Amino acid sequence: MKPGIIRTIALPLFVLAVVLSAAPLEQAQDAKAPYPSMAPIEQYLMANRNAEIALARSAAPESISRDAEVLVLGRHGYETAVKGTNGFVCIVQRSWTAGIDDPDFWNPKLRAPICYSPPAVRSYLPLAIKKTELILAEQSKAQMFETIKASLDKKELPAPESGAMCYMLSKEGYLSDHDGHWHPHLMFFLPQTDAVTWGANLPGSPILGSSDPQDQLTVFLIPVARWSDATDPTDAHGRSISPGLSEVLRHWRAAVSSALFPAQGFPARTRWAEAEPATRQTQRVKASRLGREA
Repeated sequence: MKPGIIRTIALPLFVLAVVLSAAPLEQAQDAKAPYPSMAPIEQYLMANRNAEIALARSAAPESISRDAEVLVLGRHGYETAVKGTNGFVCIVQRSWTAGIDDPDFWNPKLRAPICYSPPAVRSYLPLAIKKTELILAEQSKAQMFETIKASLDKKELPAPESGAMCYMLSKEGYLSDHDGHWHPHLMFFLPQTDAVTWGANLPGSPILGSSDPQDQLTVFLIPVARWSDATDPTDAHGRSISPGLSEVLRHWRAAVSSALFPAQGFPARTRWAEAEPATRQTQRVKASRLGREA
């Protein structure tokens, strides 16, 4: 999901994807992962096509998604289910848009509703679609990332255009086993750049940023106050957390620091279960742009 570097994008911890070049190391990590290999394709598909369309559209406000093109996942890749008129495209991304070392990479339960802006449709969506086609063609994780790298190096896949962004405002999504649907947010895709140019990851800044060397881009994530249906996010007790969004961001930034700077003694991943109850309503933003953590 880039989605969905925020993992990504899945999303709310910002866990950077680590590229593992050695096959034995990848296999060793897979053996310990909760989802060590790809499940049967049926587990990633949604039997009800209309339900997938509705889920995809839930990523953005109805004023955007009602006229957007909608793609649904088939056995060989994404297929157009609804033609659009406004240039936006809404899809439900699956787990393999996560980083190569992400424990949810093969999780068949993941469903990440995303609506891409027209510039992102032209310059980021091709990357997500290509990853999906390679995985469904039975390439391994390592092979898929090698193919993507070669395609980027040869300029067969485009660099992010100005205005490339996406909406991830669905409370019906499932971005990881730990964080569920997490928190509504926007993501912006740029060619690799220093996050400080956006003021990202700085004290008091609401913007999170991460460089994704695998996909050769930088993703910025900005949490927002409401879901696409205009309702407020709630904590485990059903209480609105929008009034306390600044507190959510404070803990989120702490988690980002842990993910970005493990050499300074922070754990590689910081779980929201360690935060106050009112701030647990999050999902990881994965640097791979499932939009979740990263």
